[in-house]
Amino acid sequence: MKEDLMDILCCPLDKHDLELDVEQQEGEEILTGTLTCTECGEQYPIEDGIPNLLPPDMREEAAA
Repeated sequence: MKEDLMDILCCPLDKHDLELDVEQQEGEEILTGTLTCTECGEQYPIEDGIPNLLPPDMREEAAA
């Protein structure tokens, strides 16, 4: 994902801003990292350049 996408992303649970923590970046593309809600603290992973913004309970079901 590109960092400028942060301008339009928000927490799907409470619609507050997300804080970006980059683990791996290639050029302008963020490959892995974490998005953390500034209000509720929920964390959303970024894997292979794709932010997973599913609520936690739905993420667990999707992985199974």
